[in-house]
Amino acid sequence: MAEEAPPRPQDAPVPAARELGGSAQVRCIDAGSCNGCEIEIGNAFGPVYDAERYGARLVASPRHADVALVTGPVTRNMAEPLRRTVAAMPEPRLVVAIGDCALNCGEFAGAYGVEGAVGDVVDVDLAVPGCPPRPEEIVSALRRVTGR
Repeated sequence: MAEEAPPRPQDAPVPAARELGGSAQVRCIDAGSCNGCEIEIGNAFGPVYDAERYGARLVASPRHADVALVTGPVTRNMAEPLRRTVAAMPEPRLVVAIGDCALNCGEFAGAYGVEGAVGDVVDVDLAVPGCPPRPEEIVSALRRVTGR
């Protein structure tokens, strides 16, 4: 017996997400994180939180992706690969910054190897704060994208 789905997020859907038609192909990009956010993203797509039931599906190629989940502060070595990965995604595309490090560099602010936050390198459409954010917060952000 499955549990009832939580209510839809009260936040308005992301405007660019309306063109996705209720489903989103998601590509995860680690731009230099400690992997805490990746663990929580894995949990969000696991059997307990099951983000796929809301129309979000993980894909391996940015050419198949509608949404980029970006974690970590952007390191100097990852700035250009991040730009190229986002540029390889078809339009309409959305970038979601996951975690405090992606939003403001978190603990890594001012480090010599850090280029900046995700928003300093590519345009960010949606942000999920936390260190790391809880899986239900990640699922809620993805539901704002899919509208489900």
